[in-house]
Amino acid sequence: MTTVALPFDERWKEIPALTLGTTQIKAFTDTAAAIANAVDSNIIRVVSDVACHIAFGSAPTATTSSAYLPAGVVEYFKAVDGTTKVSAIRAGSDDGTINVTAMA
Repeated sequence: MTTVALPFDERWKEIPALTLGTTQIKAFTDTAAAIANAVDSNIIRVVSDVACHIAFGSAPTATTSSAYLPAGVVEYFKAVDGTTKVSAIRAGSDDGTINVTAMA
């Protein structure tokens, strides 16, 4: 499990820079789909090619009432190291793909 710590500059101020880790890609439709493996980081990067709804948890199932993620918008979320999975379901009529990246 990886706990992310931000680097510091010469004045000991945190620098908001992270390294990309492992990416999981999952296709979804009007039926919710979740990534296969829990994310091994406490910060995750999520982006989808179509508007969708997303949910987090150890066995999440996104619904149309879950949090909305617009198409092409990169979002960062806090995760529970080693237990968080992401589920997505389309928000409109187009099927899509979600990319979930562990940040280090």
